[in-house]
Amino acid sequence: MSRFNHREIEPKWRDAWTRADIFRALSPAEAGGKPKAYVLEMFPYPSGDIHVGHLRNYSMGDVVARYRRAGGYNVLHPMGWDAFGLPAENAAIDRGAHPHAWTLQNIANMAGQMKALGLAIDWSREIATCLPDYYKHQQAMFLAFWDKDLVYRKKQKVNWDPVDQTVLANEQVVDGKGWRSGAPVETRELEQWMFRVTAYADDLLEALKTLDRWPDKVRTMQANWIGKSAGAQFQFQVSSGAPAGFEHVEVFTTRPDTLFGASFVALAPDHPLTKAIAATRPDVAKFIADAAHLGTSEADIEAAEKFGVDLGVRVKHPFDDSWELPVWAANFVLSSYGTGAIFGSPAGDQRDLDFARKYGLAVNPVVLPPGADPREHRIDDVAYTGTGTTYNSRFLDGLPTTEAIARAISELETRGAGRGTTQYRLRDWGVSRQRYWGCPIPAVHCESCGVVPEKLENLPVLLPNDVKIDGAGNPLARHPTWKHVPCPRCGKNATRETDTLDTFVDSSWYFARFADTANETAPFDPKVAGYWLPVDQYIGGVEHAVLHLLYSRFFSRAMRDCGFLDLPSGEPFAGLFTLGMVTHETYKSTDGAWLSPDEIEKREGGAFMVGTQTPVIVGAVEKVSKSKRNGPNLQTFLTDYGADVLRWFVLSDSPPDREVEWSTAAVEGAWRFTQRVWSLVDAHGKVGAAPGADAAGEALALRQVAHRAIGAVSDGIENFRFNTSVARCYELVNAIAKHRDATDAGIVAARGEALSILVQLIAPFTPHLAEECWAALGRDGFVATAPWPKADPALTAENTVVLPIQVNGKRRGEIAVAKGAAEDDVKALALAQQDVAPFLAGVSVRKVIVVPDRIVNIVVG
Repeated sequence: MSRFNHREIEPKWRDAWTRADIFRALSPAEAGGKPKAYVLEMFPYPSGDIHVGHLRNYSMGDVVARYRRAGGYNVLHPMGWDAFGLPAENAAIDRGAHPHAWTLQNIANMAGQMKALGLAIDWSREIATCLPDYYKHQQAMFLAFWDKDLVYRKKQKVNWDPVDQTVLANEQVVDGKGWRSGAPVETRELEQWMFRVTAYADDLLEALKTLDRWPDKVRTMQANWIGKSAGAQFQFQVSSGAPAGFEHVEVFTTRPDTLFGASFVALAPDHPLTKAIAATRPDVAKFIADAAHLGTSEADIEAAEKFGVDLGVRVKHPFDDSWELPVWAANFVLSSYGTGAIFGSPAGDQRDLDFARKYGLAVNPVVLPPGADPREHRIDDVAYTGTGTTYNSRFLDGLPTTEAIARAISELETRGAGRGTTQYRLRDWGVSRQRYWGCPIPAVHCESCGVVPEKLENLPVLLPNDVKIDGAGNPLARHPTWKHVPCPRCGKNATRETDTLDTFVDSSWYFARFADTANETAPFDPKVAGYWLPVDQYIGGVEHAVLHLLYSRFFSRAMRDCGFLDLPSGEPFAGLFTLGMVTHETYKSTDGAWLSPDEIEKREGGAFMVGTQTPVIVGAVEKVSKSKRNGPNLQTFLTDYGADVLRWFVLSDSPPDREVEWSTAAVEGAWRFTQRVWSLVDAHGKVGAAPGADAAGEALALRQVAHRAIGAVSDGIENFRFNTSVARCYELVNAIAKHRDATDAGIVAARGEALSILVQLIAPFTPHLAEECWAALGRDGFVATAPWPKADPALTAENTVVLPIQVNGKRRGEIAVAKGAAEDDVKALALAQQDVAPFLAGVSVRKVIVVPDRIVNIVVG
């Protein structure tokens, strides 16, 4: 028997597919009546090499794309590169390479690695966001958004890295420090370019109800991020201690029913009153400076120790003029939500409780949990945040929470102190970045005209190549000539905007560009994009479940409303699947340095550096990451085992939405499977006559297994249960292997049919192996273009049932019988079953009870 030689066979079939151009998406006119299927995985950042996360993500998408093509769909399955961003600038600093050259080199390398995986990609539509033929259209859309009032400028709190001298996203702030420089991050107010995401807040929230092919957890995350909250906005009147001009403090709350539990009012560090008092109070100024080093991330602020300072201001309770509350500044209050001020009701909010306990403020319970005794209910270290019955609250006493909220709002409105209102957690998107390697913002600053848009005919605004990238601020701001231009409006000397766009902008519309990448005059033709969109199946990591998806949904609506896109719903992704991470053990040397898996070996006595007695510390199984070096060398595995083996492993080892632990032993198991399939096909040779309709016995049983596998594998692919599809393929292989050496004509015909079906079923998973087997079986054309097999209903009908056999109540065997079989026949078969016979020897059978189509009970004595 020959072996399947992946080093020869895999490149052969990839070349054949390329020559035949079988993965090119057809234009709407070419497609005729074919339904369309747009399958897209989140595109990668060109960091240099693909990793196992890429392997799993793109293998999943490839299975869906190949399956849809076999099902008769016109498939669009493209690839591109999210190519702007800080890593390229950091590489320029560390390696002395220009970001452009470094990025394109990485793209070429990774594209070659992806092609080696055998992905069914339409490479004619490849894009890179760092190229002018992409970002010129992004600049044109920016101008259109600006004209539609979806772009504006405002002062915005940002995370500022004082060493790299740039704004950092919240994700780039680690333990209060810049992720690259390690410098303590500062909070600054800078003039920023903003996208008016909040213009679509209600639509973005309501439309989540229509996304029934999205994971519930992602829809929930999006809804929470948008954060629509009904409540009350009202004022505390200042009674003493505030500088002139501050007569009241305005707050928003979703729980006005807890106002009688209030013990303090707290302001954000950058609230106007806080800053006014800091001008004469050094302790308040220090508090503001300390809070600034926390950054702007809600998660970081939430996790940080709560601290604050008494501002010396007192305010009146809105329901009782004789009741005064102290006003504090607190680090956990955000100016970006509500009014930048809250009232603290510690018994009902954990942050308020922690703060109150720290500073000795009162804790007054006002919500009684269901079933609790008001005489005994106490709050110790855990706040009660649920609903219940209001008490200790005067006119609200005895009301359920919902009614108490409404009654409190009514009272505030009656007193003229406030009103019922709705707030959103969602904030507009600050897109300014003080860096070189990003899309230039097409705006010009003129002393006479102000900030004005660049003329459309002057696009693209190109990045200059002659820049010095040394980490000392934005190279564009320091360029001697690039920024100096005439004003597009008056012609006077002016300067370009030197901020570039957040890379999230680049990835917020790329899916639409794939529809019409050859278009030079527009981002895409609205009708062509309207044909392909929405994306039918989008696949990627759950870490992008909020920002990327939310910004893409905003962009689709903005593109629609500015006339670029024919997509009435505004929803870019009809189906979404979020995959689990790939994990692996971590390893460290005794001096604490991370080690890669190929640097260690396990043998008797533990783990050691390869070829030495130097011990290695084996750590936890964690997500594969570059920083911990715990990812396998994918290129080595590709060389040793081939693409099909790696694809089969990552698709078979666990449910796709769960973590998968990389295992060399499991990879070897996948290799053995591919060799077994090839050996069965090679032993059979070309397929002869099709099995007749009169097949019986073992031939019929094999045909039934094969045809039932079609439905099971299809169902697994349709529902993203690839591991169950793989399991059914194993079952089919085992069934075929039982008849490997059969010479009976009926069985040989059934075996040939079963092998043909098997090859088609594994084709989306192991495409090179499938093509080689298809050819060896003597089948015409490519298996990649063959129609998906159809099961014969007569062969998939379940006409038999398996009945367990119990002897004196203990299961001893089972029998397969026809549905509705006669009771006497079932009894005879049960008594003769070979596994049961030993338990009947030497005893008397007193009774045999048959529950039709369910079970057989044998009573012996």
